[in-house]
Amino acid sequence: MEFSISGSSLKTLSRSITCLARIGNELVFQSSPSQLSLHTLNSSRSAYQSITFKPDFFDVYSVSGALVQCSVLLKAICSVLRTPIASIDHLNVVLPDSDSSKVLWTLECFNGMRKSYWITCNVEPDIQHLSLDRRKLPSSFIVRPRDLNRLLSNFQSTLQEITIIATQLSALPLDAADEIGGKAVELRSYLDPTKENDSSLHTQLWIDPTEEFVKYTHSGDPVDVTFGVKELKAFLAYCEGCEVDVHLYLDKAGEPILMAPKFGLDDDGSTSNFDASLVLATMLVSQLNNGGNSSQPHPTVANNRAPENQATKGNTCENPSDHTRIWSELSGSAVRDSTSADRRVIGERNQNTIDQGTTIQRIDAMNISLDNTGDEMPARQMECSRTDARWCRHY
Repeated sequence: MEFSISGSSLKTLSRSITCLARIGNELVFQSSPSQLSLHTLNSSRSAYQSITFKPDFFDVYSVSGALVQCSVLLKAICSVLRTPIASIDHLNVVLPDSDSSKVLWTLECFNGMRKSYWITCNVEPDIQHLSLDRRKLPSSFIVRPRDLNRLLSNFQSTLQEITIIATQLSALPLDAADEIGGKAVELRSYLDPTKENDSSLHTQLWIDPTEEFVKYTHSGDPVDVTFGVKELKAFLAYCEGCEVDVHLYLDKAGEPILMAPKFGLDDDGSTSNFDASLVLATMLVSQLNNGGNSSQPHPTVANNRAPENQATKGNTCENPSDHTRIWSELSGSAVRDSTSADRRVIGERNQNTIDQGTTIQRIDAMNISLDNTGDEMPARQMECSRTDARWCRHY
C-alpha cells in the first residue's frame, strides 16, 4: 500500500485523524483498489467511527492485492502530523508489503526538509464491521455545525451525556401564553441518577426546528436518545472544518444514532471523494418513561396533518433565533416555587436509581461482526432575563 497526498486533501486527512483520535486509541487501515477506509472504536465500545477516501482523493494511490489492512496507534500518527500542515508540501505513506511490521510516513516540507517516521503496526488487527442502514432510521435532522455548537454552548462544558427529544411538528397555532409551546425538539442535559448531592447545572432547550435546523423529519410518538457529548463535539468540529452540514439519524432510546456529513443534495456521499460516519450507543432507558420527562407537553396533531412532517430551512438567519427557549437550574434539593416547570423537574429529581451497567447499549451488542483477517442550595428568587432573543431562567 502506498499513497501520496497534498494541498486541501492533506488538510482534510489531518482533520480526519484529529477527529478519529478524539474517538478511539487505535486506527485500522483497510486499503483496497476502490477505497481507503479508516476505522476506530473507543475503549468502552460505545462509539465507532469510519472515514473512507476514494482513489481520486489522493495524488498517488496504489494497492498490491485485493485488500491490505493494518492498525497503528493514533497517538503516533498525531505526533507525525504535529508539523504545521501549511508547511508541508506533500505526505507519503508506504506499507512495503502485507507482512511489514512498520509503516513509513514521510513529510516533504516547503523549506526542503524531509521528515521520516517508522510507525509500528499490527498486520492482523481486530477488525470490526458495523452494520447500520441509515435509511431504516425513521427520524433525522440536518443542522449546520456552527448552529448546533451555539446551542450546545448553553450547557456546562463538563456535561458528559445529553438527551435529544424529538416530537412531531404541531399543526396547531403557537400558544402565545406558553413560552415553550410548539417547540418540537428538546435538548436536555442528562444527570446521573446514581450520584447523590449532585449540584450540577441542569439545562433544557426547546427548539423550533424550522428556525434552527436545515431540515427536520419525524412522525409519530415522541422519541428520545441519550448519548455522549464528547464524540458529538468532535464530529461537529470535523464537519465544520470540512464546511459541510451534519445529518443525524435516530430511532429511539437504546438504538444507536448515526451521524454523517451532508454533501449538498447528496445523502450517501456518492458525489464526494470522501465520506464519514459516526455511530454512538445510546442509553437503554428512555428519559420519557422514567419520571424524567420535564419537557413541554407534547403538541397534538390535527386530523388533517400529513402522516410525516418535514421542516426545511433555506438561508440561515445570522441573528439569534427568537424561536429557542432555554431554562436552567441547579440540581439538588433546594426548595422551589410550585410552578408547572418546577413540578416537572421534581419528577426527574425523584427518579429511581438506575444501574449504570445496563443503561448504555454497547456497540458490540449491536450488529457488529468480527473479521478474522453538596450541599443543598438555598432557594432564591427566580430571575428572568432576555439575552440574545432567548429566555433564561436560573434557580
